[in-house]
This record gives sequence, structure tokens and C-alpha cells, in this order.
Amino acid sequence: MELQRLLDGNGSNALPFIFSGQPEKTVILNTYKAAGYEPGKPVVFVQHGMLRNGDDYRDFWIAAADRHDLLIVAPTFPNGDFPEPENYNNGMVLDAEGKPTPRESWIYRAPALIAEALEEAGVMKGVKPKIFGHSAGGQFLHRMVSLFGMGPFEAVGAANAGWYSLPDLDTNFPAGLGGLGYGQQDLVALLATPLHIMAGLNDCESNADNLPTQPEAIAQGPGRLHRARNYFARGKAKAEELGVPFNWQMTEVPGVAHDGCAMSVAAAGLWFEGALPAGDQLGAGTGGFNA
Repeated sequence: MELQRLLDGNGSNALPFIFSGQPEKTVILNTYKAAGYEPGKPVVFVQHGMLRNGDDYRDFWIAAADRHDLLIVAPTFPNGDFPEPENYNNGMVLDAEGKPTPRESWIYRAPALIAEALEEAGVMKGVKPKIFGHSAGGQFLHRMVSLFGMGPFEAVGAANAGWYSLPDLDTNFPAGLGGLGYGQQDLVALLATPLHIMAGLNDCESNADNLPTQPEAIAQGPGRLHRARNYFARGKAKAEELGVPFNWQMTEVPGVAHDGCAMSVAAAGLWFEGALPAGDQLGAGTGGFNA
């Protein structure tokens, strides 16, 4: 099996993966295997932003991988096969007329199937991977959890998303979760997941590059930080309204704007060292733009 090549040597690699729901399209797995990694050690999946730059997002995690003996897997959805937000951020859930497509074709299923394939190939062994996404990748991940749950992942970090699918069954997807056949039981399950929302405290500009500006997005707040806070608050309020557990968490990262590298370093610190790194450890890219 081609995925077994990931065990042949250390360092970076790129392998094709065919997602069964969209077999005519190709997902690229940009990977990095630390010298100390072996099956049974931690695995981190990373979802890129709108630039479809999974290789960059993989590289943002190399220092953490070498420090903690990790395997990094960045599923990359090339723009040629998955153009525009509808075919990445929004998961190919709706067709051109706004009607739901078959659930098995939604690309939010792909990370779980990749994890399953890595386990079958012996590349992972008996571990539940973590998954981090930034910007469009943060949109991808919170919608993945909303529609499919945590799946095989023990931790999901959605950082600096441009806007959110609110936990509201009366508002149609992607602004809410309505129109897809989901019910209150699904909403309760979402609120109970340990979904981790991350936001850079400086990612708050209302005129930021590539910030979604459709009316439904603007209604969630002027900038990404405000929209993250609004999403978390809406989840908490919905759980209180329903009288059910609310297990989301939110971390605001000081000194960071829309920077995928710095937010990756922050997530690695939280997950593997138990705390946010100091500001000078978040990388020279702090305050930059990494979509």
C-alpha cells in the first residue's frame, strides 16, 4: 500500500489519496515524519487555509514534530479539483442550486477516512489523532464536527475561521445547520463535543484580507475574533436553553493576527506542552497573513 511509504524514511512527503465520495478528484497528503516517530506515537492532521497550501501548513508543524516525535498529515484539497469556498470551506454539501448533495460525497468525511487508511496501513497504531485547521481550515473543521462529530479525532482545533455555521437548526447551512435533515439530538451531540475554538486577539480587523463579507457573516461580528466569540457564545447559550452539556472550549492567543504559523505553534504548545508558548516563541510570522 502506498501509504506504507510514510514509514520508509523521515522528513517530508506528498502522496495522493482518493476520497471515495469524490473519486474523480485527488486529495494530496502533505506529510512530515519526525525521526523519532513510530506507529503508536501521536499524529496531528492539519487543515490548510484558502490558498490550499497544505505543504506550508505541514511545515508550520515541523518544529513541534521534531520535539515530540510526531507524524504530521496535511490533507490538501487542490484548487483545481476543489475550487472556491463551496468546494472546500463548505464541504461540497450543497449543489449549485443550494440543495443538499449526497452525504457520502461531503468532503468533511475525508479526514476520518484518511485516518482509517493510515491505521490499516500500519502507519498509525492505536492512537486517536488530533486535527488543527486555520482560516478556511477552521471553517472546514468546525463544520466537519457539526455534521459528523469528532470521528476518530481526540482533539479538534479550529482557528481564526472567517465565519461560522451557527448551532441553529432554523437557519440553513452554511450560516446555520438547517436544511440538511439534522435534528435536536444532533445539535445536543455537537454541543457536547470538546470542540476547541482558537482566535488570535489581533485578528479583529473588519477590513482584513479575505474576510467573508456576505450579510450572514457580517452579522456574526466585524472581524474574525468577534465572530469566534459570537460562535462560542451562541453555542453556550443554546446549551443553556436546551439544558444540556456544553463542552466546547475557547482560547484567545495574545499578539497574533491572521497567522497560520503562529496559531499552529500555539496549538502545539497547548496540546503537547500544556500551555500557550510565550509571545517570542510564536514565530517571526506573528501578525502576518497565512491564509
